[in-house]
Amino acid sequence: MVKRISLLTRKEGMSREEFLTHWNDHLPISHDVPGLRRYVLCHIIEEPQRADVPVRWELGEVDGIAETWFDSQEATQEAFSSPEGRRWLAHGATFIGRQKTFVVEEEVVI
Repeated sequence: MVKRISLLTRKEGMSREEFLTHWNDHLPISHDVPGLRRYVLCHIIEEPQRADVPVRWELGEVDGIAETWFDSQEATQEAFSSPEGRRWLAHGATFIGRQKTFVVEEEVVI
């Protein structure tokens, strides 16, 4: 499985509430994306910082984190190339101002 973690920021001029409303409208479309095995929205409720570790991010404020799973990188590309995937991405572009995505390999510790 391929897991993608995307840090999302809202479009400029959009309130956080508007962003969350559009993100919720985005959910039904995700069910049509072929090969999308899992889709998790992470709503940020707090941003605790360690006093002993400096915070140096150039991303700005993050409004939400999306996690998606596909069977493989090839399946990911096929999904995003499909009409349903293109529609899903196009809808995301209506409310996502910036996005930073990581393709990760999980190592479960506990």
